Amino acid sequence: MRRSRYFLPTLRENPAEAQIVSHRLMLRAGMIRQSSAGIYSWLPLGHRVLRKIEQVVREEMDAAGCQEVLMPAIQPAELWEESGRYHDYGKEMLRITDRHERPMLFGPTHEEVVTDIFRNSVRSYRDLPQNLYQIQWKFRDELRPRFGIMRGREFYMKDNYSFDIDHAGAVRSYNKMFVAYLRTFARLGLTSIPMQAESGAIGGDYSHEFIVLADTGESAVYCDRAWLDTDPLAMGIDYEADLQPIVDEWTRLYAATDDKHDPAACPVPEDGLYQGRGIEVGHIFYFGTKYSKAMGAKVTDPDGAEVPVEMGSYGIGVSRLAGAIIEASHDEAGIIWPEIAAPFKVGLINLRAGDAACDEACEALYSRLVEAGVEVLYDDRDERAGVKFAEMELIGLPWQVAVGPRGLKVGTAELKARAGGEAEALSFESVSARLIGG
Repeated sequence: MRRSRYFLPTLRENPAEAQIVSHRLMLRAGMIRQSSAGIYSWLPLGHRVLRKIEQVVREEMDAAGCQEVLMPAIQPAELWEESGRYHDYGKEMLRITDRHERPMLFGPTHEEVVTDIFRNSVRSYRDLPQNLYQIQWKFRDELRPRFGIMRGREFYMKDNYSFDIDHAGAVRSYNKMFVAYLRTFARLGLTSIPMQAESGAIGGDYSHEFIVLADTGESAVYCDRAWLDTDPLAMGIDYEADLQPIVDEWTRLYAATDDKHDPAACPVPEDGLYQGRGIEVGHIFYFGTKYSKAMGAKVTDPDGAEVPVEMGSYGIGVSRLAGAIIEASHDEAGIIWPEIAAPFKVGLINLRAGDAACDEACEALYSRLVEAGVEVLYDDRDERAGVKFAEMELIGLPWQVAVGPRGLKVGTAELKARAGGEAEALSFESVSARLIGG
């Protein structure tokens, strides 16, 4: 993509309304623009990031055996009346009435809809287990939306729902999601810590929230320092095997948010206790037959008796993850994207646009990289070098390649890693090989 044609409305100054790092940088980098309180438009750069994160989430859900569906955003109120939640949910639910005076709502979550789908489609235990997921926009009418997309009213979410014949099966489904979540956040370059949590409006008996560590996070976090050395991606995972030992291993270490941490009762000595901040990006729930009993979602068991299915639900804030990555990975100059979530892999900077030699070298390198499948943002504008460098630092692409007259005299370009800041002069062939092979 050529920068001269790319819609990227960056800002030089920090917007006054932005209180946290991710909000400031997402506005300054031209990723989002506010439409109304807590509701944002995602511009091309932000939309690319959203799609990258979504794809990682999708891959991990598919690997765990989940199946993707898409359910309606607008739901009939009668389903929520069946579950008993319509009048209990509160003002966070956006309630509407259609032209036929039927009460509807903009879904804040989809337990009722997916239970209705299941009860009208599955009759026998032989068709279990099932785990259905979607990635879709949700709406919760927050009283005080703030912090940009971190606590907005409209948000992009992955939510999935498991159905099992008994408690043991439901625990297996829960454990699969527990492990899949650890892998998802690790692939995105985040250190996540699962913590036992309250079930809130979802209900149920057992739940964990996943907190990713970030110096500017919303909550204080206390955990055993051993957490910092764990690597979920080093685990060999067989989703058909018993995952309980893995879950036990990952939950044996101490971890608590500030509202649950009791210094007097903490089992970890002070020199082994990590104190930092974190951001909730995922939540998983086991709630048994809460919805299946209320809504009549039953199957016949091996003895021919009708029994309500055991259920769980599992959420990841996809749009929130974009903000969480920025909170965890930035510096004074701007964002530092992990390659897997970056809108482009490479920022190619023509230091003297209009110079025949620079233009020719940049065009050749740009074509070579694009043909090899490398995503490149090529800054071909007639702008000062300082402006171009500052923008590349701000938007945080993993690699920068600067081409100018001085380097061309000796046949080199400067390759710089955004994360560490290391820069080296390399031949164009070496630059290509590094970026295409890496």
